[in-house]
Amino acid sequence: MTGPDASAALRADGLGFRYRSRRAFVLHDCEFTVPSGRIAALVGRNGAGKSTLLHLAAGLLRPGSGKLRLWGADPGKPGSRARVALLTQDKALYPRFTVAETLLMGKKLNASWDQTAAEETVREGGVPLQARVGELSPGQRTHVALGLALGKRPDLLLLDEPMADLDPVARGEIMTKLMVEATEREMSIVLSSHVLPELEQTCDWVLLLRDGRVELSEDADALRESHRLLTGRADQTAMLNGHHVVLQRRTVGRQTTALVRQGGPLRGDWHAECPKLEDILLGYLQQETPTPSEVSGVTEGAA
Repeated sequence: MTGPDASAALRADGLGFRYRSRRAFVLHDCEFTVPSGRIAALVGRNGAGKSTLLHLAAGLLRPGSGKLRLWGADPGKPGSRARVALLTQDKALYPRFTVAETLLMGKKLNASWDQTAAEETVREGGVPLQARVGELSPGQRTHVALGLALGKRPDLLLLDEPMADLDPVARGEIMTKLMVEATEREMSIVLSSHVLPELEQTCDWVLLLRDGRVELSEDADALRESHRLLTGRADQTAMLNGHHVVLQRRTVGRQTTALVRQGGPLRGDWHAECPKLEDILLGYLQQETPTPSEVSGVTEGAA
């Protein structure tokens, strides 16, 4: 496999998609890269297009415009689909199957099946192999679905809010397992989640969608370093205009607090702190519709 995007787990160029029942595009003019071996946070408000993007990456939908590539290849091709596992919130499993029968189905459908990895994931959730799927709790079904996904031994794991029904302890255990899998197997992961605090210690790449467009696609550490939480006198806020992207600004009396993306040295007397990733993501999600000048320079990160 050759080409400039052959080393990227996912790369989109002008990607657009709309469902036949809708007039407007769900995704439009999306440009982004997710490098191989990364755990990428896919963030956006409801309706931003996150699920659609993951289904496109899994080869279950076809782009309406532009292109999306999986290590340089079309995600819809059989060879690409074999490298991807998608785990969604509804976790489509056969309720009458036992857990053992469910894993057997996975074995028959996947040439590279790893029974040990699948059973280990199930047992870590305390799920008996002879139990019927329909009798399991939502959390137990999540472990079975994740066992199916990891048993496939994918190079790219797509997670669409699959842990929404887990308690915080179980979520933490699964997130730890995914980090180990990503490190040991160099597996790429794209995780869609509304629980922003858990992304802080887990994800090293950020992909943020707003109204069907990709607004951020870059390294998480670089994102933190490029933003500052500023506190200073309210009469000097004009010094930020034209030099920095101001995501949020709040003035109380004579003091202003601002979350900014630096465009150069700071002018004025400011107390500057590095914000948490959660604060940065919330800043973009809550921001008013950006102007072209605000968007430029933050759409694409270095791979």
